Amino acid sequence: MSSDRRTRLTPDQRRAQLVASGVAFLAEKPLDDLTMEVLSQRVGVSRGLLFHYFGSRQGLHREVVITAAAALLAASVPRDDLGPRERLDDTLTRIVAFVREHRGTFYSLVRGVASGDPEVRHEVDRARDVTAGWVTDGFLELGAEDSPLLRVALRSWVNFAEEVLVELALGTEMPAAEIVAFLSRSAFGVLASVTGDAVPSPPRK
Repeated sequence: MSSDRRTRLTPDQRRAQLVASGVAFLAEKPLDDLTMEVLSQRVGVSRGLLFHYFGSRQGLHREVVITAAAALLAASVPRDDLGPRERLDDTLTRIVAFVREHRGTFYSLVRGVASGDPEVRHEVDRARDVTAGWVTDGFLELGAEDSPLLRVALRSWVNFAEEVLVELALGTEMPAAEIVAFLSRSAFGVLASVTGDAVPSPPRK
């Protein structure tokens, strides 16, 4: 009996376990297929416990998406020790690696929640805003002038980059370096369309 007490999960640990199982589910099937019944069978707990922790199916989806999006962002935080151009390439390289390692999770994030709960979509959009902010900061460091147009254009580029990652990183065996180079060129192309001329970038080391 003392062993049971030692291994019993705290409420926070149990919640984290349930969310982790939900994220793992995305590697196999889309988010819309994740129901309380499915997760209860997958983890071996009652539906009542799931409703206790998440309140509803939408609440479960929200927690799963928040966790999955946080994992993507954590895997692609820009390195402060690199220059703007090298930093962009390095971030894109790690994003491609994440996408290929967590194929179902990424696909569910960018495609599976398109028609889902508004709060779930909000969490996905927030992650996109963070990524767009990283790219914008790099271009401002290169000397681009901040403007609403620049921010809208680079936010749109994030959506474009997601489509490229789905089609090329997930749909082909194209080398990661080629995908990264294309995405990097496209980002600078967007910048040039905003400024009216190409912004020079430092040479790669």
